[in-house]
Amino acid sequence: MADKAKVVLTDYVWESLDVEKETLGALAELVALRTKKSEDFLPEAKDCDALLNTYAGPITADTMAQMPKCKIIARYGIGVDTIDLDAATKAGIIVTNNPTYCIEEVAEHTMALLLACARKVAFYDRMVRAGRWEVPPGKPLFRLAGATLGLVGFGNIARHVAVRAAAFGMRIAYADPFVKEGEFDAPGQKMELNELLRESDFVSVHPPLTPQTRKIIGDESFSLMKPTAFLVNCARGPVVDTDALVRALDARKIAGCALDTTDPEPLPDPHPLRGRENVIINPHVAWYSEHAMRGLQAGAPNEVRRVLSGEWPVNVVNRDVKKKNRANL
Repeated sequence: MADKAKVVLTDYVWESLDVEKETLGALAELVALRTKKSEDFLPEAKDCDALLNTYAGPITADTMAQMPKCKIIARYGIGVDTIDLDAATKAGIIVTNNPTYCIEEVAEHTMALLLACARKVAFYDRMVRAGRWEVPPGKPLFRLAGATLGLVGFGNIARHVAVRAAAFGMRIAYADPFVKEGEFDAPGQKMELNELLRESDFVSVHPPLTPQTRKIIGDESFSLMKPTAFLVNCARGPVVDTDALVRALDARKIAGCALDTTDPEPLPDPHPLRGRENVIINPHVAWYSEHAMRGLQAGAPNEVRRVLSGEWPVNVVNRDVKKKNRANL
């Protein structure tokens, strides 16, 4: 029997690796690490045949050059912003992601944060914990029915948010240059971004993090938003300019925000976003449920299994690598 392939897991946040071991079976030896940066996992990954990746990175052209046998980098999550995709394609390394494992969870969490802003749930909870039982300090509150939700990006998660928000009677608008009006069976009217920002009572951002979307919500965006509007971010922290957000809150250009992701992540303590009554911050938890965890763990190892078995993987991000790749697939 041929020698087993070597699969390096750069980092993980779950308790058991039984799913990975069962999936890879007799095909590969799994080397599991808990690293944060490329230089930390490279000593073990220099001779790997495949890389499983959660958060550790960035994975640059230089990183890939030091892994000459690596055929696939399989991301556990949806985003691939920590991987240089062009460099991977040039190196012949297949990059995969796991695009559907937590769509329901992130959509639900987005709605939870939106509702928390609309009804000032966290504010009133803190007030009652402090011994106060009053309504006036949280005024004004407005009903969701008839309010406009603006979605920046209209991918899978945003469309699931649209369905849920429409059930509350909200008007849905979206801005996405890659989606045509009526392309998907989901509620929503297409708008240019600036128009969406002016009209929305809630702005929820859902684009992938790319050079084009980095800080797409900045000073100009906040100047267009209603002073009664709320910003929700369950996407990637850097799509919002953190300094601009602080300035907008200080100047009362918006009513508040709810963030599941921040830039940097986690925010240092102290930080001007921390401790504000009109700011909700969660620790990048929107993706999680026990259901999603099972899908998370199975996705990336199965892509590695396919490549090591001579099969083309399902969720390839850098599709041009099909022309020439180290796996010869």
